[in-house]
Amino acid sequence: MNRATHLLATDLDGTLVGDRNSLKKLLDFYNAQTYTVSLIYITGRHYQSALSLMTEQNLPVPHVLITDVGTGIYIGDSLKPDLEWSAFLEKSWMPQQIDAIARVIPGLVSQNLPITTRCSYFASDLAIVEAFRSQLNKAGIPHKLIYSGGRDVDILPSGSGKGQALQYILDKYKLNTAKLLVAGDSGNDVEMLTLGFPSVIVGNAQPELLKQTEHPSIYRAKQEFAGGIHEAWRYFYTD
Repeated sequence: MNRATHLLATDLDGTLVGDRNSLKKLLDFYNAQTYTVSLIYITGRHYQSALSLMTEQNLPVPHVLITDVGTGIYIGDSLKPDLEWSAFLEKSWMPQQIDAIARVIPGLVSQNLPITTRCSYFASDLAIVEAFRSQLNKAGIPHKLIYSGGRDVDILPSGSGKGQALQYILDKYKLNTAKLLVAGDSGNDVEMLTLGFPSVIVGNAQPELLKQTEHPSIYRAKQEFAGGIHEAWRYFYTD
């Protein structure tokens, strides 16, 4: 990763994945270039779910896999966990206290994921989310709350998230000068799309992301899914 010159940091569901034809065209385009595009997958899925999707969609193994909305990082061909990142997040992480508060919030339903690096729930109303946020703040629990898709509520360790995890990788491997494209389609992608790097909101993005403020570094693709990534890559990089 230290010598990577071109990088694609992309969400999976609804962004890289969603249309097999445009995905194949994007991967064929990358394979035809004189440079190598190093892949960073950044997903809300947990580790095993992400691996299942990669197998199902026949995706290339990435150089870095970031899971659980930025709370898990896995590196290299064998996708070994980044223990330094895990140790950093654990310092102020209080999942049991978060779940205890969640259980008394009417309308908040646990997603029952097989992980402990984040706490995830379903909520059908913004008022439920704000009541949860208020109680977490009142209890003084360090956290990051992300509400996306009109129903998903993710409580993450303070200092984590898709953007924080991506920046950590860029700093760790000294990649801030590489030609990078960041791609996403939903509200939990906002943090990484607004880091200031060339970024794309794909054409099929959820309404919450389409409301994002215009910025010169953010390209709004007409094409959907991987086609939007392909469109944005050609817009930002001609060589």
